[in-house]
This record gives sequence, structure tokens and C-alpha cells, in this order.
Amino acid sequence: MAVPQPKLELRPLGNTGLNVSSVGFGASPLGRVFGPVAEDDAVAAVRRAFQLGINFFDTSPYYGGTLSEKVLGKALKALGAPRSEFIVSTKCGRYKEGFDFSAERVTRSIEESLVRLQLDYVDILHCHDIEFGSLDQIVSETIPALQKLKQEGKTRFIGITGLPLDIFTYVLDRVPPGTVDVILSYCHYGINDSTLKDLLPYLKSKGVGVISASPLSMGLLTEQGPPEWHPASPELKSACNAAVAHCKSKGKSITKLAMQYSLSDKDISTVLVGMSSVEQVEENVDAVSELGSSSGIDQETLSQVEAILEPVKNQTWPSGIPQN
Repeated sequence: MAVPQPKLELRPLGNTGLNVSSVGFGASPLGRVFGPVAEDDAVAAVRRAFQLGINFFDTSPYYGGTLSEKVLGKALKALGAPRSEFIVSTKCGRYKEGFDFSAERVTRSIEESLVRLQLDYVDILHCHDIEFGSLDQIVSETIPALQKLKQEGKTRFIGITGLPLDIFTYVLDRVPPGTVDVILSYCHYGINDSTLKDLLPYLKSKGVGVISASPLSMGLLTEQGPPEWHPASPELKSACNAAVAHCKSKGKSITKLAMQYSLSDKDISTVLVGMSSVEQVEENVDAVSELGSSSGIDQETLSQVEAILEPVKNQTWPSGIPQN
């Protein structure tokens, strides 16, 4: 049986009692949303992640129209590890067909996800990208439905995800304390956008665990660049491209730098990054272990990259229905 080598720091996730690896495995690429991925490569990537101490895996029925969940389910089963040794989150409310946050749909959704994941329960069930629905429905209907699923043991904890940061305060201010255990924010704690930082004291005061996803800003801070569909403005894409080129000219990896930047804040429990190959897994884990060593983050290159990105700092893109 594969025994994880605990090479990664574990951090507490809010008040859940869960300790998650500082790097989490984002399984959206397993749904081939960033390009083709062979199933064997996906299974090998999950196995390597687990061996290196990554214990948190995140997916959604939306990624690749359920493909990500199916592939992750196969990969986790292939580990042969006790269920208590890995933490799984999936989502509900967003599907290939569109958004549906009704109690009936999210209740059916988790049943379908558990079949695909080949699990009896998930550790966290998130409402996915709530800015595309009515936030009042999330508060009055969706979250109560998830609480029922929690009582039934289908999920251990409840989360909400989305891009605009004010959706989190809107919901958390309107539900009883302890109702929402976790938030998942993406593209707001990276070198080009660090606005999540300002929300951390508020989230801490609510006892909510913080998952920050996409430290590479969905491909903006990578050498291969963002996918065609990336919603960033041409100005933001071009600045990120210049930052990537600068790092490359110095023989530095922008991916490593971006990972280290996002990981350096201990108030963020885990940084979720999309992975689909053994090579990517090892690169991300190396970035963390280097951070813990004497070398730490390359401050000189970081300052240069920050200067390049300064004109577009904290620039984001619209997401959700107009009233959100």
C-alpha cells in the first residue's frame, strides 16, 4: 500500500479539524479543460501527488462535463489508501448544462458525484461559482439543503466558491455562524492580484477555512500561456506575458515564483493548483520545499516581476450575473 511521505506542511482548515497539505491537487485539468490528458498520466499524477504528501484533491461535475470526477475517482481508488488519508472536495450547482442551485438539484448532484468518485462521502461540498445564481437562494435554499446532506453524512463540510470577493461576505453575513465551513477563492492571491489578502482577517473572525485556487491565474503566469477562452483583458495578458518572458530570460521559472508567492501566507490553508502530470506535481512540490529551505523566495526576481505587473495589479474580469 502506498504510504505518503509527509514532505508537505499540513495546515488547519478553519474550524473543520481537517489538516490539508499546503498545496492541493486541482483536478480540473483531468477533465481536459486545458488540453488533452491521457488517463494513465492522470492516475500517475494523483499517485505521485499522494506519495509526496498532497492529501487534498478538488474537483467538480462541471470540469470536463463530469470527466474530471470520473478520472479522479479511478485514480483515488487505484491508490489503495485508507479513505481517512485523503481529503476530497467536489462542487454542486454548476454543470455543463448551466447553473441550478435548487435544493432538489444539489441533493441529486452529490449522489451522482459520489458514484463517479467511487466514494461514500466527500469531505467538502462547495456551491460552485455562486455569483451566477441568486445569492439569496444560496442563503435560504441551497445551504440548508447542503446542511441536510451533512447530517446524512454525504459531506462532512460545506463551502462556497466564486470569483468576486464580496459574494463571500454577502453570504457569510446572512447565515448562522459555523454554517459555511470553507470558502474557495480563485485568481485573487497571486503576484498579479492579491486582493484576497484584505479579506483574510474577516474570514478568520468567522472561523472559515480559506482555499486559494489558481496561483498561476488560470495559465496567465505560465510559459505555455493561458487557454484561448481566458477572460482576462488584452492588457493583463500582455503584462503577464512580459513577466513570463522576463523570468525566462533570467533562467527562472515564473510558475515556481508564483507558487511560492501564494504559499507564503499561512492564513491560507491550501493553495490549489491544477495538475495533470507527474512532472507538474513534482515541480509544484519542489517549489514548496525550496520555500522552506534557506534559499526561500527569489526576492530580486519577485520585485522585478511585480514592477512589470504594477500597471495591471489587482485587475480582474467580470464574472456572474449583473446584480452580483
